[in-house]
Amino acid sequence: MNIVESIAARTEAGKTAVVADGRRLSFGELLDRASEVADWLKASPGFKRAAVPRIGLACGNGLDYIALALGILKAGGCLVPIAGELTDEERREIIERTSLHGLLIGPDEPWRTNECLPTREPGCGAGWIPLDEPTLDCEAEFAALNPAFIRFSSGTTGRSKGVVLSHESLLARITAANQVLRIGPDDRVLWMLPMAHHFAVSIVLYLHFGACTVVGESHLAADVLELAEKESATVIYGSPFHHALLAADGGNFQWPQLRLPVSTAARLPEATARAFDARFGKPLVQGMGIIEVGLPLINLGSAREAPDSVGEPIPGFEVELREFADGIGELWLRGPGMFDAYLSPWLTRAEVCDEGWFATGDLARIDEAGRVTLCGRKKSVLNIGGMKVFPEEIEAVLDRHPAVKQSRVYGREHEVLGSVVVAEAVLQSEVTAPALKAWCRQSLSAFKVPAVIQWVESIPLTASGKIRRH
Repeated sequence: MNIVESIAARTEAGKTAVVADGRRLSFGELLDRASEVADWLKASPGFKRAAVPRIGLACGNGLDYIALALGILKAGGCLVPIAGELTDEERREIIERTSLHGLLIGPDEPWRTNECLPTREPGCGAGWIPLDEPTLDCEAEFAALNPAFIRFSSGTTGRSKGVVLSHESLLARITAANQVLRIGPDDRVLWMLPMAHHFAVSIVLYLHFGACTVVGESHLAADVLELAEKESATVIYGSPFHHALLAADGGNFQWPQLRLPVSTAARLPEATARAFDARFGKPLVQGMGIIEVGLPLINLGSAREAPDSVGEPIPGFEVELREFADGIGELWLRGPGMFDAYLSPWLTRAEVCDEGWFATGDLARIDEAGRVTLCGRKKSVLNIGGMKVFPEEIEAVLDRHPAVKQSRVYGREHEVLGSVVVAEAVLQSEVTAPALKAWCRQSLSAFKVPAVIQWVESIPLTASGKIRRH
């Protein structure tokens, strides 16, 4: 099967599919553009040098990204997103590790445009760079999966992995997720996230179930709400950053059409969830998205009672905690639409998972209602004098201080205690280190209070916006 053909079979040609860049495209027009891109690609030099050619896509958010991505998939290629914020070195690493057959460059993407072939451009004015990369050692196994996407995991504490997702797994994943999201033709989804990180599931889901995707160009609350009002948006997908800005808006628009606000990509602070609910009268729903798994957990029915929880498993998913101690264990998941393989080194799902169970690396607890709350990453847990400390817990307290914009916590070796807590903080107003420590003592046990607080200009993040750990 091919996911683009599945979208075409389900949607109404005359209905608006995408609103972006000041333009509107119906499903018929969007799929025609995808077909144009696919035909152009198949006739381009270097495209068909493997059973399933791997094609990198470097393009900004908008109509062009969607048309080019669908064109790659329709042409029988495997889409490898090349995010705009990556450095040249990071991009080169992706190209080498995936052995790309070519790069498709969007019209407004400055990276390497001077090397693009100027001929056979599709309607959006994209360019094509054929690459003479070696084949993969696992070329036959890779092609046998009917692969649709390769996306690299966040790599917060180590080298990221190339996660391979087939057309079949993608369809199973979005079908499972939509049992709870219930996205349909009457929905208009206001989109705030980078497509290079979320297209494979979210945008494809909206298209497959006939919703209109409205792409926001500005992150300013007034602009977002103006667009929401103009397009009668019913759903918003954004990060905690976007929702915090919206919650602070002092305007009069109450967003009566909004039925589902979803926060993803990073931990949702309880204060942001409460503020958003107070501003719009809608509980902010937190979902847990994992590239290897999809959307296994969402707190759709408990957003007000437990805003810090990622909720219960969606239908078809199972959860369990392993290496359980003190009410906390490592979160393992099993369900539909799991990833098919890791690319480099090649490992199939069966080789990675334990009888279908995937180890997330997240430490969590489950309450009596079955709700899952994340406590931190297994690799980032600190040992302070024999006591376990989660950096995320301390960061949440620091980030609640009015003077702190963002923080990162890690451990520094100590001869007696094993390690001590060190915090880095980006400030938005003046505060002293002793004052911040006193603030922490109000909410944290003494051994969790940072021994050292350092001021920094920025916190290093992964490409998907997560804190990069030491």
